[in-house]
Amino acid sequence: MLLKYLRLLLLPFSLIYGIAITLRKKLYDWGIMRAIKFDLPVICVGNLAVGGSGKTPTTEYLVRLLVDYKIAILSRGYGRKTKGFFLADASATAEIIGDEPLQYYQKLENVTVAVCEDRVAGIEKLKENHDLIILDDAYQHRAVRAGFNILLFEFRKLGTLQFLLPAGNLRDVFASRKRADVLLVTKAPVPLLHVAQQASINELQPNSTQKVLHSYLKYGKLEHLYNDDSRSLDDIKDFQIFLLTGIANPAPLIEELEKYSKTIKHEEFPDHYAFKTDDIKNFKAAFGSEEKKEKIIITTEKDSKRLKAAGFENLLINLPVYFLPIEVELFEEDKITFDELILNYVKSNRRNR
Repeated sequence: MLLKYLRLLLLPFSLIYGIAITLRKKLYDWGIMRAIKFDLPVICVGNLAVGGSGKTPTTEYLVRLLVDYKIAILSRGYGRKTKGFFLADASATAEIIGDEPLQYYQKLENVTVAVCEDRVAGIEKLKENHDLIILDDAYQHRAVRAGFNILLFEFRKLGTLQFLLPAGNLRDVFASRKRADVLLVTKAPVPLLHVAQQASINELQPNSTQKVLHSYLKYGKLEHLYNDDSRSLDDIKDFQIFLLTGIANPAPLIEELEKYSKTIKHEEFPDHYAFKTDDIKNFKAAFGSEEKKEKIIITTEKDSKRLKAAGFENLLINLPVYFLPIEVELFEEDKITFDELILNYVKSNRRNR
């Protein structure tokens, strides 16, 4: 309740912020501020809110779809302790390139992963050796004129009252959605009722050229942090789950785990949180004090990159600590439409080299 009132006090600052970003938007629309268009396909995956909409698994979906092309993923690298342009390699850590780019590098084969705050400079370094570039979380980076924009909206937040920063979680005005080619509603329930699908379309009010499509999360097998062990979620039915997260929106993950266990102890940290030794020691102590024999530690795939990079192996290696991978999948008709739009765009804009 206190947080609610504090946010209300911040509303005047949200108004100032909204005026500033609207003015900036107009300067780009009018051509006063320059946006650069490149001579190769550039796909931007973004959202209007701060984190939690599913950009990472959507980017991974695009890579699987475009497997026949030489792809570079360019990210800002949130949470890293470095600045400038970096290419991911075998020595990369979350501290150097960020947790999400590290996940891309370790998970996706034959894909170049790079980070750079200046997306124009990053593309300049990548464009000669790649067929296309995917910009991870760059919808507000107007200095690049992407050829195809995918804007994500979380299903459960549509229809709710949302405010701009700092009173709320929106970093861009709702009207900015009109620049996108596809409005992708993520984390939809399965099955998705037609009335709910239509409600999303009514909320987003697409223009005549925009498509509103729907996707959902598909969970994989639990993977151990330090060895090759994996197990299905059915294997941990009725276990005591100790959940450790540092992501923007853990609610869908909790809902999935609640299908298998009613006893979940959740230690929640902010998005991209740099775990500290004391955090892990306290978490380990809580796990050790639980008397139930069937218990397990679960974290997210993104968090696993920071946990492994931060030197916590001595504290965790002998524990049943697993991460749960996720993938984005689209509903059948929407998948056909989405795949066709992406493949046609890339094919039509590919350079002759």
